[in-house]
Amino acid sequence: MIEPPMTTRPTHKPRPLIDLLVSLLLPSLILMKLSGEADLGADRALILALAFPFGWGAFELIRYRKFNFIALLGLISILLTGSIGLLQLDAGWLAVKEAAIPGLIGLAVLLSTRTRYPLIRTLLFNNAVLNTGLITDRLAASGNTRVFEERLLKATYWLSSTFFFSSAMNYVLAKWIVVSPAGSEAFNAELGRMNLLSYPMIAIPSMLMLMAIFYYLWRNIQELTGLKLEEVIHDPDKDKTA
Repeated sequence: MIEPPMTTRPTHKPRPLIDLLVSLLLPSLILMKLSGEADLGADRALILALAFPFGWGAFELIRYRKFNFIALLGLISILLTGSIGLLQLDAGWLAVKEAAIPGLIGLAVLLSTRTRYPLIRTLLFNNAVLNTGLITDRLAASGNTRVFEERLLKATYWLSSTFFFSSAMNYVLAKWIVVSPAGSEAFNAELGRMNLLSYPMIAIPSMLMLMAIFYYLWRNIQELTGLKLEEVIHDPDKDKTA
């Protein structure tokens, strides 16, 4: 009997340029340029603009078959934005929605410190990024496990603060830019401008904060284990040749 060939699940590879194009640039251009009655109209332009990030996010969730809490919240955020625009709700709800999503993530990160599975291990200290098995063994051998856990807890508080920063900035940006009635051409144009401005005003500062937290973790791992950078960073190619 011939056994069917084993299929391996594709591994997720970050594609920041595609993410930026599909989730930010294309939707913003559609909202700003195609919302007029002579083009697609406000409702159809909004649906088309939101279809790009929603379709891309759904594709990645299905293709890689891995539950991603943050990606799921992103899809919910897109659906809520579409609902506010298509149902012509008060534009103030957009500011609430923009603040609520990162705020919920920050709160989840904070509350997870009281559980056996703190979210910082999912977001930063995980085997996809770091050689966690080797790090754990070295910490135990040197008797520094408790010290590292205390510093990991401090990094968790900093991580939650980045999401709270994003929440506050999202609210301010939405209240400042999106002032027209939902469902109008002006609302779509303002939504597109808000999306474009959110990258330099929110995404980049948040990314720098995350890099600083990761550097803090790396310095503590180096100090407490004596491991070099190439030993700490997880290398998937080594797994294939092992």
